[in-house]
Amino acid sequence: MSERRPAPTVGQVVLGKRLQELREASGLKREEAARILRVAAATVRRMEMAEVALKIPYVQVLLTTYGVPDAEVAAFCALAEDANLPGWWQRYHDVLPDWFSLYVSLEGAARLIRSYDPHFVPGLLQTEEYARAVLASGTVGQSNPDEIERHVQLRLNRQRLLDSDNPPHLWVVMDETVLHRPVSSRTSVMRDQLTRLLELMDRPEVTVQVAEFATGPHPGTYAPFSLFRFAEPELPDMVYTEYLTGALYLDSRSEVAAHLEVLDHMTAQAASAQRTRKILHEFREAL
Repeated sequence: MSERRPAPTVGQVVLGKRLQELREASGLKREEAARILRVAAATVRRMEMAEVALKIPYVQVLLTTYGVPDAEVAAFCALAEDANLPGWWQRYHDVLPDWFSLYVSLEGAARLIRSYDPHFVPGLLQTEEYARAVLASGTVGQSNPDEIERHVQLRLNRQRLLDSDNPPHLWVVMDETVLHRPVSSRTSVMRDQLTRLLELMDRPEVTVQVAEFATGPHPGTYAPFSLFRFAEPELPDMVYTEYLTGALYLDSRSEVAAHLEVLDHMTAQAASAQRTRKILHEFREAL
């Protein structure tokens, strides 16, 4: 049986889906592929669903069975070996839920991240004190100070993505509620957070817009979500949305298209980046 991983990497998700497509194109059922490998059908399913690491000997046999040319088999296996390497975030496995690990993997591989947040400043843009206040409020379901600090450090490590040589374009729409919601009794926490947002908005790869109350309701009022777009053409856009105890990862064309349409509507309706800068200045001055 393939070795279990704490959470799938983007590469495992992509290659797993490709394995499934190749099997289906060859006309084989999972049970038939499993008989060729002399394993349970569940093992094939777990590889295709990125629930386990891609065991290279199994992949070689399956691809050959599916009629893939030898040169492409070698290239696929090389990609699979890279995909099996754990991400940096997996050292935080003690505090990072498996359902969120994939999000961090997507975040690190994306060329464009578009998100809507109705509650808080998005994690990639948070100051350390703001993040600590949010996490201490119980949003992660834990009150242990050591665990909170681990979550804070994880969040700060995620932010290194924006300082990398080739950062993704981060395009955020925040509800005006975010600016009104106090996260700490110390006003300096929010003031510093607004200062940080204004600094980050100077970067060409960061776009922030505020959905103002004055513009009325908008189509994204249901829940926070993020849309990821990748440089690799074989990897489709993906949408992430979470609930109290888990998350959903959506990659069907219809679901992604619906979320993309909502984002386009919200960005057209929300305050422009220039107007948002003025709003943030005004809120900071009022604190």
